[in-house]
Amino acid sequence: MKNIFKLVKKVIFSSFLLYGYNLLAVSFGTMIPINLVTVFLLVILGYPSLFSLILIQALIY
Repeated sequence: MKNIFKLVKKVIFSSFLLYGYNLLAVSFGTMIPINLVTVFLLVILGYPSLFSLILIQALIY
C-alpha cells in the first residue's frame, strides 16, 4: 500500500511539474503535452527527463 501511495504521489507531482513548465513556456510558444508518456517518463526517469524533453522539443521544432 505504501508503494502505491508513493507512485500516485510521483504521478501527481510530475503532472503539476509539466503544468508549471507549460505555464512558463507558453509565452515562448513552446509546450510539452501532458499525456501518459510524458508523465511516466518523469515518474520513471525524474527531473533529467524534463530537461531532455525540452531539449528534444527545441531541436525538433
